[in-house]
Amino acid sequence: MTEIIPNLSILLLILVRVSAFFVTVPLFSYRTIPPQVRITLAVVLAWMMYYTFNMEPFEINGVYLLLVLKEAIIGLMLGLAAMIILSAVQIAGGFIDFQMGFAMANIIDPQTGVQSPLMGQFLNFLTLLLLLAINGHHLLLDGIFYSYQFLPMDQFFPNFGEEGTVLFIMKMFVSVFAIAFQMSAPIVATLFLVTLALGITGKTVPQMNIFVIGFPIKIAVGFLVMIVTMGVLVGVMKELIEFMIVSLRELMVILGGG
Repeated sequence: MTEIIPNLSILLLILVRVSAFFVTVPLFSYRTIPPQVRITLAVVLAWMMYYTFNMEPFEINGVYLLLVLKEAIIGLMLGLAAMIILSAVQIAGGFIDFQMGFAMANIIDPQTGVQSPLMGQFLNFLTLLLLLAINGHHLLLDGIFYSYQFLPMDQFFPNFGEEGTVLFIMKMFVSVFAIAFQMSAPIVATLFLVTLALGITGKTVPQMNIFVIGFPIKIAVGFLVMIVTMGVLVGVMKELIEFMIVSLRELMVILGGG
């Protein structure tokens, strides 16, 4: 019994990081997945990772509690960074909805429980299907496993407050908005030209009710442009997933002081 309890200290630290990662990471954190499944997956994954470590057991004291808190923060940061990057498709959907007239018809996302734009919801589902198709969920699990190479379990205080961490987070936010703008630019630009044409038509032909005919025209043109550019959108989604994996690795290197 005395040998089992110290080893449980290592297993608990692994379980805390994996569980915190599953709380915020895309796909694994969605409400549509039953909590029992997520808890079981976290416990099984932590149990498998436990046998890959050859470390001395930790003593249960105040320092150990700080290590538990540190592991929870690392898991939450890694998962949240992945979630922020994949939210670019939601932002792009918001841009598209605003031009197509769908901004007033936001729906409740059953995965996150918050309001989501219609096109953002569609693009988000498409991104998740692409993530599963290219085995991106395996890369996420690999990321949390290999995070111990950059952020060791016995490292007491990672570089949370370093200048490099702040600059990386700022660059990540800029990249997310840039990717969202690139995804929505063809549709937004086309619909802007349609709006401009409708405005000119309304001035030249005052008898025509532009508000009545404008909405179906913009919706039809928006869907047509989306169908034409769907291949480009899927390509950008694939690049977004690759950017997410690379950014997680860079974040782990920065936090680990590498």
